[in-house]
Amino acid sequence: MMPSNFQPDVSKLQSHYDVIIVGTGAGGGTLAYALADTGKQILLLDRGAPIPREKANWNPKAVYMDGLYRTEEQWLNAEGDRLQPSLYHRVGGSTKVYGGALLRLRSQDFEALQFPEGVSPAWELTYEDFEPYYTQAERLYKVHGLRGDDPTEPPATDGFPHPPMSHEPRIQHIAAQLKQQGLQPFYLPMAIDRDEANPQQSPCIRCDTCDGYPCLTNGKADAETCCVLPALRHPNVTLQVGVEVQQILTDSSGRRVHAIAAMINGKRIQITADVVVVACGAVNSAALLLRSANEHHPKGLANSSDQVGRNLMKHNVSKFYAIAQTPNKTVFQKTLAVNDFYFGDQEHHYPLGHIHLMGKHKWQMMRSDFPQWVPNAVLDYLAQHSVDWWLQSEDLPDANNRVSIKPDGQIMVNYQPNNLSVHHQLQQQFEQILRRIGFKFFYSVPMPLKIMNHQVGTCRFGSDPTTNVLDLNCQTHDVENLYVVDSSFFPAISAVNPTLTIAANALRVADHLKQQLGVQNTHQESFV
Repeated sequence: MMPSNFQPDVSKLQSHYDVIIVGTGAGGGTLAYALADTGKQILLLDRGAPIPREKANWNPKAVYMDGLYRTEEQWLNAEGDRLQPSLYHRVGGSTKVYGGALLRLRSQDFEALQFPEGVSPAWELTYEDFEPYYTQAERLYKVHGLRGDDPTEPPATDGFPHPPMSHEPRIQHIAAQLKQQGLQPFYLPMAIDRDEANPQQSPCIRCDTCDGYPCLTNGKADAETCCVLPALRHPNVTLQVGVEVQQILTDSSGRRVHAIAAMINGKRIQITADVVVVACGAVNSAALLLRSANEHHPKGLANSSDQVGRNLMKHNVSKFYAIAQTPNKTVFQKTLAVNDFYFGDQEHHYPLGHIHLMGKHKWQMMRSDFPQWVPNAVLDYLAQHSVDWWLQSEDLPDANNRVSIKPDGQIMVNYQPNNLSVHHQLQQQFEQILRRIGFKFFYSVPMPLKIMNHQVGTCRFGSDPTTNVLDLNCQTHDVENLYVVDSSFFPAISAVNPTLTIAANALRVADHLKQQLGVQNTHQESFV
């Protein structure tokens, strides 16, 4: 939501840039950071203003119940009903309110995986192709963790840059109980700017308003604090907010992008560029390409394959409240994860999924998850006794799960969940274990379509231009100087959070773009 009195200053805008990046989240923000010291003129665009640092950042009613800072954009679902996605079109994108869990895909996630309802397809690149960039991204986003703690963890060339975020007593006790049940719980890798040995010198204060909130102290390692603001220290990088890019325009051949067309202060402008990078998130990036149809690209820009917008994935996700008589006085709860079922177990010879703690939920955060007839006082009691888990499993690419647009440009999202049996089995297995360690009451809340935290897959990458939108460098097959560098490129989603892979891929594409732009590869000092 743009402040009513916000007027973007366009006085310093040039008519031409070497690189225009549309979007400032984990893809666009990271890419801008990686290209900042090339000396090339880079324009970073975002439709929203930065989230202001104010007391309301940590107000659960304002953030969760009133939707402060959330986008006002509305989509249509398959039935034609309007929905407001729980997204944040702000500088830093949705990383401004993300929970900070940054995990690498497993090595096997890059391979084909068989599920009861279908196959998760293999990537054309391997884990080894991404590994150096995962290491860079973990440094850039200040990830805390313990290498070797996760039983499914892939090989790594270096340890985590920071030690794990410690468990508070209630969570430490649960971790010990889970180990007694034969599980291998591990410290959840977290993107937090905190030195546990010197907390007084750290931006992060281990508060109870982290997961799902903007950080008032800039203690969360998000794309704005880690990438956009450092990039802006370079005089060749410009950030322009309040800009809604409406179309990408090609030259007369249709083979090269010429300019972007955007609305700013109520006026339509055009800015030319040698390279244009789209990084608006899987839904909006696809919509922008579709809105950019022209005589050379009648089905949408870069859409000769008819794959733009298709194969939308978002994870099968549930909040899972486990409630015991023992009060849970934990403040910073999001420190523990379980991957023992990631590739199945003795009963299930296929992957089930990933489990981790959420930030400690207050009753205001739970309000929308429970029926309205449940009194707030009851919710408050449940909140004081619950341990709040996030269960996620892989959904499979389906060409009919897609983003499309109406003639007026309205976004339509047709998404039907699949592979749900796997998710239900994950929940059943975990609930049995939690019952054995003293939890008596459980409440599961499947996440609806509007929860698009993990949207991926609408512009898949691959070497075959008839079945993929992007090549392996995330350049569109149809247009030479157009790239998509966000979650759209995923051919399969895996069962871990996608953000670290988005950032790692942006760093990988940055190396390619440096070659294309004729500059030597550079290294940012703040990686270390």
